[in-house]
Amino acid sequence: MRGSTRGLAALALALSVALAGCGGAQVQQRAGGTGSEAPEERGADSTAHVLEQRRAAGIADCPASDPDVPARADGLPDITLDCLGADSRVRLAGLRGTPLVINVWAQWCGPCRDEAPYLTEAADAAGDRVQFLGIDYVDPRPELAVEFADHAGWRYPQLVDPVKAIAPDLRIIGPPQTILVDADGRVVHRHPGPFTSTEQLGNLLDTHLGVTL
Repeated sequence: MRGSTRGLAALALALSVALAGCGGAQVQQRAGGTGSEAPEERGADSTAHVLEQRRAAGIADCPASDPDVPARADGLPDITLDCLGADSRVRLAGLRGTPLVINVWAQWCGPCRDEAPYLTEAADAAGDRVQFLGIDYVDPRPELAVEFADHAGWRYPQLVDPVKAIAPDLRIIGPPQTILVDADGRVVHRHPGPFTSTEQLGNLLDTHLGVTL
């Protein structure tokens, strides 16, 4: 009887170790990479690769932002984000002069994939009357983000927010979310969740930014 009890205990221990190992593998896979590379080996080389990918995909450089214009209480937060590929930085509060459509997304977000074609169509139709700007949000795989944007046909600039810096001020619960900003830097509309058509997005541009697609 004692031998049977010891055998059952050993089996339970083995199962718990095996299950823990599966959980660890899943976490490692979500984080990306095999785990064999040292962090410093993935750092600079990875960033340079993402920049090369972005340029090859034809995704535009990020816009210049005014470093000195005062932030507006009703505008974008005074936060500076890296461009995807880390070749420049953008001060959100310093984006003035052109109406903005800021889309918060991530490559792991299913609804973001669903709405992607509507953003592409709207950006193409709006031309230089509106600046479309993406923010890749809490995304551990920027190289996959570039692939996503390329496949979606997004050629407009993309920023990155890996630490939810914009969440408190812009009330971001999660992607997708779209923010409309007028040429004077005022946040004039927030759209939570995905768009279901280009027409839906076009109606918002007409209503809040005075731009007809």
